[in-house]
Amino acid sequence: MPTHLSKTRKHRGHVSAGHGRVGKHRKHPGGRGLAGGQHHHRTNMDKYHPGYFGKVGMRHFHLLRNHDWKPVINVDKLLTLVPADKRDKYLTKTAPDTAPVIDLLAHGYAKLLGKGRIHIPVVVRARYVSSEAERKIKDAGGVIQLVT
Repeated sequence: MPTHLSKTRKHRGHVSAGHGRVGKHRKHPGGRGLAGGQHHHRTNMDKYHPGYFGKVGMRHFHLLRNHDWKPVINVDKLLTLVPADKRDKYLTKTAPDTAPVIDLLAHGYAKLLGKGRIHIPVVVRARYVSSEAERKIKDAGGVIQLVT
């Protein structure tokens, strides 16, 4: 930019150069950066940055979420884990002598819950089984195998 267009040229002869006579243009009168957010700049922080200060939630050191891993499936969805071609054999009257073996861990489930009904004997392998689910499986002639 040519010098003759700059503001400093325009302000020659004007004592305060547009920065006021009383307040003066000093370096960092309010502090640098986010200084004063809880003190002299509090209204700005509260108005435009709500929730900036403080803590939320809790800290849990060495949190291992795999201890809480327990995906569930209900009895009424068990047969969906059997492949479709084999499922048709078990649902018809000409069911084979063997019962389908359903390994819940292989399908990504850990616990069997008791919602729904089942009429086909099945062998269920799971880590956890509710008492209601166990009763329904046994009433249908099935077996529960607990695995670790």
